[in-house]
Amino acid sequence: MPGFGSRRGQRRWYQGAVLLTCLALAPSGWLWLAESDRVGTVRSAPDAPVAVVFGAGLFDGEPSPYLAHRLDAALALYQQHKVQAILVTGDNGSTDYDEPDAMRHYLIQRGVPEIRVVGDYAGFDTWDSCARARQVFGVDRAVLVSQSFHVRRALALCEAAGIDSYAVGVDEPTDVTWYYGGLREVPGAGKALLDAWWRPDPQFLGPHEAGVGRALADAAGH
Repeated sequence: MPGFGSRRGQRRWYQGAVLLTCLALAPSGWLWLAESDRVGTVRSAPDAPVAVVFGAGLFDGEPSPYLAHRLDAALALYQQHKVQAILVTGDNGSTDYDEPDAMRHYLIQRGVPEIRVVGDYAGFDTWDSCARARQVFGVDRAVLVSQSFHVRRALALCEAAGIDSYAVGVDEPTDVTWYYGGLREVPGAGKALLDAWWRPDPQFLGPHEAGVGRALADAAGH
């Protein structure tokens, strides 16, 4: 590498590497400092009309373990009467991959009434999920549910989308999957900073959907 052979050159390369590392990690630091006071547990979560659960992959058409843990936390929020409806948002970009319906079936099989579980089939990333929750489903206050390494990004983006949010961070063992998820948050935080600043339209916006409104009306009638 040019200039690397001299001590002065090595120092400049080192300083450049440190600068680039700091710039790469700055968005993650912003999320931790700005959002950590609104991250807690099912027990500490305030009451809100809706829980929003973000997709996290399927195994053979069923929720992955990480996704199942998110759904279990949302189920606990519902059973403890902290939320009245659950919006599940994920990827349904092909006919053989349907996160939202797998999430809905998981919750319905565990006792949540079908009308109370609403599917967003175009939640292709966190910003799209947050923007569509506000603009398409009319959510303005929610408890967000995801793994602890992801919820701060979800909080920042849902707040930018206009949703008053609190987050339940689901704890996981620090295994290879956990480290991979945490590593993905470094570029994810950078994208979140841009999305929060520019607030682009989601990939698919579409007309208003009344599912959340129907779920809350059903809750009010019981």
